[in-house]
Amino acid sequence: MADLIADFEDGRTGWRVITDQVMGGVSSGRFEIRREGAQAFLELTGTVSTANNGGFIQARYDLPDTWPAGARALRLRVRGDGQVYYIHLKLHGAQRPWHYYQASFDAGPDWREIVLPLAAFVPSREGLPRHFAPETVVSLAVVAYGRDHEAHVAVSRIEVE
Repeated sequence: MADLIADFEDGRTGWRVITDQVMGGVSSGRFEIRREGAQAFLELTGTVSTANNGGFIQARYDLPDTWPAGARALRLRVRGDGQVYYIHLKLHGAQRPWHYYQASFDAGPDWREIVLPLAAFVPSREGLPRHFAPETVVSLAVVAYGRDHEAHVAVSRIEVE
């Protein structure tokens, strides 16, 4: 059984944009909650630049509840511009902003469902444990990262299962 994290139907948002400008980078981005017919979704757009040691934009959500200890995967409904994007997970007690777990996904032009096993998320730095307990996840981010590009990705539903 899946637990809903976000479906954007109510228009409320606890999401926020974070860019590499917090550390001197020059990337710029924004998100908005949009609707096409009956479908509501978060759309992240912007310019990712690796200048000044930068290279990311993200829409981040602080989770109001902990995930079940037995959680095994994230299920997302996504579309985009055909590029690779990421989900970043931050854990309780993460000491630095650059400590997170990451998994990638392709975002093609048509809506599709993807499943990201939690075991597929890799730590951002050496020294972080390879595996993590799902109940320690405190935030999730949709991220354009690591290369110079124009980003355009949308997510209509996120569940943990």
